[in-house]
Amino acid sequence: MSFRTNPDRILDNIDRRRNREETGLRGSERQATGRELDTEVPDVEATTPERVKRIFRAVERSYTSAAQSAILGPLAQRFQAVGDISEHKARGDVSIAIRYLDHDRPEDFGMSPFEIHPNDLEEIRKETKTSRPDVNALRILRKQLRDGVLAAYQKVEPRIRDAIRDRADMGHVEVQVTMDLRPIE
Repeated sequence: MSFRTNPDRILDNIDRRRNREETGLRGSERQATGRELDTEVPDVEATTPERVKRIFRAVERSYTSAAQSAILGPLAQRFQAVGDISEHKARGDVSIAIRYLDHDRPEDFGMSPFEIHPNDLEEIRKETKTSRPDVNALRILRKQLRDGVLAAYQKVEPRIRDAIRDRADMGHVEVQVTMDLRPIE
């Protein structure tokens, strides 16, 4: 009997899914979040590139926090059945929210959507040379998070430059990176 069509394995995956639904892996637990508060006020004579780098470093730190988040592991475990069921996919988005706490300016928000397909797990399985689906899914989620943060930052960068022109970044700046993941059935 094939490894993919083993009835015991398929039933185990169905039981795991029901257990996850019963334990409540929904709502806020389908999100990995990293938040960074930059309290270091830039020098009055700081150039625009220095101020942009300050905000980008805060984005980078919040991305690192989200990538190391404890909730990312359970998110990866949700996709142990991906690859066993050929039409099982996931959609999600990565968002960046930048808040200027000492200024009236509203927050700048950028979002980048992504999809995970069973083919992605097959490709990662070849790279990692491991068949553990949670390890492979974690690697895919971190790659999607990294690519999504960069894409979302590129979308929000013109608004960051406008905020710098308005001198909104001369106080405390909070950056939040969020990865939201939804299974498609």
